[in-house]
Amino acid sequence: MKLISPTNWKEYELIDSGGYQKLERFGNNILIRPEPQAIWDKSLSEIEWEKIHHAKFITDKTNPENKSGNIEKGKWLIKKGTQEQWMINYTYKTMQIKFRLGLTAFRHIGIFPEQAVNWDYIYDTILSSETKTPKVLNLFAYTGGASLAAKAAGADIVHVDSVKQVIYWARENMDSSSLANIRWVIEDALKFVKREVNRRNKYNAIILDPPAYGRGPNGEKWLLEENINEMIKLCFQLLEEKNSFFILNLYSMGFSAMIPDNLISSVFGKLSEKEYGELYIPDSNGNNLPLGVFLRFRR
Repeated sequence: MKLISPTNWKEYELIDSGGYQKLERFGNNILIRPEPQAIWDKSLSEIEWEKIHHAKFITDKTNPENKSGNIEKGKWLIKKGTQEQWMINYTYKTMQIKFRLGLTAFRHIGIFPEQAVNWDYIYDTILSSETKTPKVLNLFAYTGGASLAAKAAGADIVHVDSVKQVIYWARENMDSSSLANIRWVIEDALKFVKREVNRRNKYNAIILDPPAYGRGPNGEKWLLEENINEMIKLCFQLLEEKNSFFILNLYSMGFSAMIPDNLISSVFGKLSEKEYGELYIPDSNGNNLPLGVFLRFRR
């Protein structure tokens, strides 16, 4: 089991964490966002947090649809002069990709910085592949970090997400990164994968990054605990047996890293080049913030 953290970020920093919050720098903007796993005390004082941040996300606990205190819903308190949309860069070896970030109606801003470790893995694996133009399927693909990394390495990408606005956002990131020709699919991921199996299509790589809960474009319901096993079985049918790789990320709180290992092992069998564990980011004061579990393999 591995604990891995990104090491190539120049425009991202986890400054502090604690008190169920995190203090992060994205480029020139410093944000405060909810973080349910940061149950320890903050290292910096409340005064320091308030002094240096540019925007803070406040959970909307008064919304009747948010009785559970869902940290995804709320509003931003924005200091005067703060940009609500801005660009940041990510560089790894010869890969240079750009992202537009934005203060949305949810706590997410268009990027999951811990995923940089997978972008590096994708880039290196595709460059070393014996397949000239690997075909990559990115499911629940959000604003496209993994898609951009794969395209920068020369792959052919199918990018699937159920939210039209997010697809537009990912396309902006592609254009800003001077990349082109990603195939965009606005579709429920499970429905799309079932159709691809029926079409007998195959991929050299599958990136699976599902939420704990979600809705498809036509109201299709996704529940991680109910649907992930079926999804992995379908992905097994889509993934080439040789010269291929697979990445699975799971964010549901309380999920052990042994869960993706058991899921994958039960479907794919014994794998020689497999690694699994936790993704984390250390803050500047020595605390390590866990940010999900992962499994990835090559064959």
